[in-house]
Amino acid sequence: MKWTKMLIQTLRDDPQDAEIDSHKLLVRASLVKKLSGGLYTFLPLGLRTFRKVENIIREELDRAGALEVVMPILQPAELWKQSGRWEAMGPNMFKLRDRAEKPYALGPTAEEEVTDLVKSIVSSYRQLPVTVYQFQWKFRDEIRPRFGLMRSKEFMMKDAYSFDVSMEAADASYKAMYDAYVRIFARCGLKAYPVEADTGDIGGKFSHEFHVLADAGEDGIAFCPCCGYAANLEKAERKVAAVAGDPCPAYEEVHTPNAKTIDQVSAFMGVPGSAFVKSLIYSADGEPVMVCVPGDRDVNEVKLKHFLEAGKLELADYEMVLAASGANAGSVGPVKPAKAGLRIVADMSLKGATGRIVGANKDDYHLKNVDMARDTTIAEADYADLVIAQAGDICPRCGKPMDLKRGIEVGHVFKLGTKYTDAFKAVYKNDQLQESVMVMGCYGIGVSRTVQAVIEQSHDRDGIIWPAGVAPFQVVIDLLDPADESVAKVALELESALESAGVDVLVDDRADRPGVKFKDADLIGFPVRVVVGAKGLANGGVEVKRRDQDKSHMKIVPVAEAVAAIKALLA
Repeated sequence: MKWTKMLIQTLRDDPQDAEIDSHKLLVRASLVKKLSGGLYTFLPLGLRTFRKVENIIREELDRAGALEVVMPILQPAELWKQSGRWEAMGPNMFKLRDRAEKPYALGPTAEEEVTDLVKSIVSSYRQLPVTVYQFQWKFRDEIRPRFGLMRSKEFMMKDAYSFDVSMEAADASYKAMYDAYVRIFARCGLKAYPVEADTGDIGGKFSHEFHVLADAGEDGIAFCPCCGYAANLEKAERKVAAVAGDPCPAYEEVHTPNAKTIDQVSAFMGVPGSAFVKSLIYSADGEPVMVCVPGDRDVNEVKLKHFLEAGKLELADYEMVLAASGANAGSVGPVKPAKAGLRIVADMSLKGATGRIVGANKDDYHLKNVDMARDTTIAEADYADLVIAQAGDICPRCGKPMDLKRGIEVGHVFKLGTKYTDAFKAVYKNDQLQESVMVMGCYGIGVSRTVQAVIEQSHDRDGIIWPAGVAPFQVVIDLLDPADESVAKVALELESALESAGVDVLVDDRADRPGVKFKDADLIGFPVRVVVGAKGLANGGVEVKRRDQDKSHMKIVPVAEAVAAIKALLA
């Protein structure tokens, strides 16, 4: 393939709206072009990498026994209403109506659609297990599209779904997909780490996310360097030692005028934030609940929602806070709130704590010398792990301190159980002709996001460093003297020989200066660069160098040996 026949427009400057390196390089290397916020066109170079990632995924899923299907993007509202997610998905879902006013969604995911499909085909245990997958565009109305393909309104996902006769059988399907994911990301040249994760809107029993570690990652990960425990911060647990607080005198009221936040009260009283109890009122399915955590920690709303078994959880509004506590936010505390019988839950690190400072449930006042056991009515069962994990927290598995890392989620595997098969009455008959509900698993990979994750993990100051398996072209031949027929002939013969050997080749036949060609080759990140010019040929051959090596590794290779040398570099 000739450069002059491709649609390539490299850029020297970073796009103004790009915040992270991979987003900048996607645009500068002419892989994608922005249409609008959260919407991108894949250009020829980008599409070649996209297809290679897609093919790797397809090969590994086929190898695992999954069957490819393609389901409609446009999904009838009644499917979503049957599962209860038509409203639960909230404003992230694109909804529309046809000319007959029938409501539809542009699919953000496909659990409902696939369950309805399999239900209509599978009726006997002899047809199970079965796993189907598709490559399909997904649509989510992101409130703030950012980071290029990382968080966009339209994205390509591979979603797979397994159906089994039992929970035990579903474990085998889950393991098969988990192992396939390990192979997929390794073949894409990614170091992807499986971490425990919350199941979110998808639902189900448990799940793992596959993360590419990167400073620009949107997700925080608690990671134990000793035993390997890893979990998304939404899910991450921690071990807390029992507190044996020293006895303290009776609590007393302190006037704290105009001090509402922990920082403000801390500065006013001259004590650290860890001496405080932060108390917040939440609405859990419409009912007020007070949540207490150490003053220097933040509530983990995902953990809290699960602990309360709440369908909907949000911070209470002004009226609910006032009615529940008797004060405005900033003066709320667990000692004698205004609402009789108000449920109070607390982080387990506060169990047995003494000498704490809490809101007095009276505007501009706090209480000091509070003993959480003596002065509050928090039940034993209402202490739980309710805060976001931090670096230095104790690993729940081995008891050693944990680190925090950032990650880009590229894949997610869920064990769904019967959430959707119950809703759709997706049943099969066993060998006794008795009906049982199928057990599901769900497995997603963000294909477009994976492309960008490779760049985020593999680049330098000059551009992208593609792994050979997913590079748009594995080799670029920089033809330095395109007008010299003898030189051009060598380049074209080399191109033909490499392509016959199964190597993707792009010949840069532009009439540009060598420096321009070298910069573009580094920017786009072709794994191997070959320079063919009159001077080099006169000196004995062609110049060959890998993208991830510096100039000192460049070597002159006789033309007759060039194909073997290039293949060796790619290997």
